Amino acid sequence: MRSWIAALALSVICTGCSRGPSTPAAAAPAPAQPKLGIRPAGETEIQPDLSKIQSEDLKKVFAYIDEHIDDHVVNLQKWIRQPSISNSGEGIPESAEMVKGFFEQLGCQESRVYDVGITEWGAPGNPVVYARCDEGAPKTVAIYWQYDTMPITQPDVWKAPPFEARIVEQPPYKKVLIGRGATNSKGPEMAQLNALMSIKAVTGKLPVNVVFVAEGDEERMDVGVRKFVKDHPDLFKNVDALIGESGQQSPSGSGSVGGGSEGCVYIELTTSGRSWGRGPVQSDIHGSNKRSVDSPAWRHIQMLASLVSKDGNTPLIRGFLDGAEPLSMRETDQLKTAAAKTDMKIAAENLGVARFIADDPFTMLKMGRYGTSFNMDGIWGGNMYAGGAGAILPNKITSKHNMRYIPRMNGLEMVKRIREQLDRNGYQDVEMKIIGDVPWSKMSYDTDIARAMTQMYDQFNIPHGEPAQYATILGGYWPSYLFSNQEVGQRVAPVSMPIGMGGAGHGGGAHAANEFYVIEGAGKVYGMAGAEKAQAAIFYNFAGTNGPPPAPRKTND
Repeated sequence: MRSWIAALALSVICTGCSRGPSTPAAAAPAPAQPKLGIRPAGETEIQPDLSKIQSEDLKKVFAYIDEHIDDHVVNLQKWIRQPSISNSGEGIPESAEMVKGFFEQLGCQESRVYDVGITEWGAPGNPVVYARCDEGAPKTVAIYWQYDTMPITQPDVWKAPPFEARIVEQPPYKKVLIGRGATNSKGPEMAQLNALMSIKAVTGKLPVNVVFVAEGDEERMDVGVRKFVKDHPDLFKNVDALIGESGQQSPSGSGSVGGGSEGCVYIELTTSGRSWGRGPVQSDIHGSNKRSVDSPAWRHIQMLASLVSKDGNTPLIRGFLDGAEPLSMRETDQLKTAAAKTDMKIAAENLGVARFIADDPFTMLKMGRYGTSFNMDGIWGGNMYAGGAGAILPNKITSKHNMRYIPRMNGLEMVKRIREQLDRNGYQDVEMKIIGDVPWSKMSYDTDIARAMTQMYDQFNIPHGEPAQYATILGGYWPSYLFSNQEVGQRVAPVSMPIGMGGAGHGGGAHAANEFYVIEGAGKVYGMAGAEKAQAAIFYNFAGTNGPPPAPRKTND
């Protein structure tokens, strides 16, 4: 340290030293950054109905967002360029500090990175970032974020490098941002943060107090935030509502209000020569030995085949569906209404699949939003190098599996049923490891936060249906059960509040190559500026400073 200081002092003393007179050199101006030229409205056919926006401050916020949308997109690009892959740990500490900096920039009085330690499943949890912004407002909103992303599994398929955050044309949109985390979930979250920063810039304060909880384990079964909430329930006292992962519009432009969650339990299955008592036991061996030695890898494949039907779509596990609750008549009617508007070909193209298991729209929607599954997420062992050759007889092979489940089912009981089925099928030696479990959660949408979101949809001319009083139409898991004030599959801490998820804007390709977030909207889909305005409107609507909210609905489910 001393040598560095001495060198610095010497450089200061000698600055400008020469044989002739010297004059202070003017600092060279920083090169101007090229403007992105983002069009706030893009080519959208719809705009917010300003006659329904009663807050003059909110109208000024809308104008500010339009004026600064280039900078707001740059904010997202900077975040995308910071990898944050929870499964490998790449960039996780740096990302946690970056998110902490976001909250400090917003002016939160408290912003802290928590080390959660070892979680109940045996793995160390990634840091949780917590912040509290006290604006002296009557209401307080908690905001859930994930800052982690999935790994890059097929880099050669990407049209742009996954951490470059390149803006490209992708019809029907003139500008989308390509990058890992673009839609899941940095794009929607940055739109939310930009909205809050814009409110602060225009008015000097937010219309609500805000509590942030940002986890780095969403792609690892939320193991860290689960322990965080169990250890620190006091940090969520006096919170009136929670905004879950920011909602987006569908490809057709419609919106919805969510907040509940399906259940998901994740396991690893391992077959090894050591446990089996056959095949190589210490390490992989030369593949030529297969002529005389048993293969744990082939045994593993046969074991997996014994658990599902030949098409892989039906689990052959006794008791797998125990406790499953059927859809209500109201929810069934909702799905039938949605099915009548569903084009199966377009739906498949939007998802990037050749076709769905079912050809009937109602059956497809029911399977996708209220179904169960036993998936194989990955498998590895032996020669893992693509192309080339290399004779290997693996001594061990492991596969990863997630099981999606619905209300009244129990994830850990499902794991027991799988263990029992393996034993019945003669695979007592196969080892099972639980990675994590995210129980299901229901949510009522006859709440102030849900009404703030449906009010926003009306203000933004976004078509939306009426959510069920208690929704069990789920699809996609997130740790709603940690915060919900309704029925949950497991209650782990005394934290309880209504939850809402809703918003404008659109993205796609979550967990896939070429993940994207729409920057300039088109048709009935808003771009990033519209997504930011929608989030700002939700906060003002919830605060009650943007006109009276819709009256509570009278529904019977």
